[in-house]
Amino acid sequence: MSTSSKIIAATLCAAIAAVTSAARAETDYPNRPVTLIVPYGAGGVADVGMRILGEQLSNRLKQQFVIENRPGAAGIVAAQTGAAAAPDGYTLLMTGNNTAIAAALFKSLPYNILTDFDSVSTAAFFDVLIVTRAGSPLKSLADLIAAAKANPGKLNIGTINPGSTQNLAAELFTSTAGIKAAIVPFRTSPDMDGAVMRGDVDVAFEFYAALSGLLADNKIVALASTGAKRTAYLPDVPTVMESGINDYDVASWNGLSVPAGTPKPVIATLNAAMKEVIPGPDVQSKSSQMGMAMRWSTPEDMTARMKADIAKWGAVIEKAGIAKRE
Repeated sequence: MSTSSKIIAATLCAAIAAVTSAARAETDYPNRPVTLIVPYGAGGVADVGMRILGEQLSNRLKQQFVIENRPGAAGIVAAQTGAAAAPDGYTLLMTGNNTAIAAALFKSLPYNILTDFDSVSTAAFFDVLIVTRAGSPLKSLADLIAAAKANPGKLNIGTINPGSTQNLAAELFTSTAGIKAAIVPFRTSPDMDGAVMRGDVDVAFEFYAALSGLLADNKIVALASTGAKRTAYLPDVPTVMESGINDYDVASWNGLSVPAGTPKPVIATLNAAMKEVIPGPDVQSKSSQMGMAMRWSTPEDMTARMKADIAKWGAVIEKAGIAKRE
């Protein structure tokens, strides 16, 4: 055999070995611990949801799913880390509604959520609650809308910082309901909660996890929830749509993404595992207590939701006149 033939043969053998090794890695995935990057600090509701899910995936796939918290910069640091990771299924990123908002809110980002990542499945959904203080003259969403229309611009709506899901949900509400109201942003949820109870703002838009204690103590009351259906944890509270505002459906959500180029069999393994564990009673019970509704999806459905939310929140941001961030 000539020298050139030997080189060609060696190259072919190396290529075949690499393909075989990659195929073996895909079929026995996961064979080592998996890192799940969460763009929030430990202890928050999104972090707790990922820990609930991670524990179940560890049990199902027989490898540890390790939560790595990377908070700050509107999730950009976490997303950058995820995008730069090897596309082998051993680094997952929690993405979702806030990722879509960031894509619409920032002039430019060091990653593209639609091209630098592949979707795995949705995981948790969080409806926003519209609440007021106990003893408020506003007893329903109809009362709120009537008061706002009778006194345009006088109603005060509390939210946390501009560009948050809660803030944009309030902006979308005023637009859809055809009312004029002052949207007052607060730095933190406790600051806003205090303002609601004092009557400094008439109503507030916030997630259940930040309000559960005040609701249980009857210090505030919920007028409506913002999702398509009533929540399991507050089944007597009507939705905004039930209250007469058609086409208003807001639910924050999150799911799992992987770096673009991750092998399809690996994504399929993760998706199948999520499909199996998410409906389980342990996941559903623990998540419901935190105001989460855990739901699986196909990768295609998650990607479609991400695209739709980028467009949806982009339109809200533009109409509200919220300045795009650098």
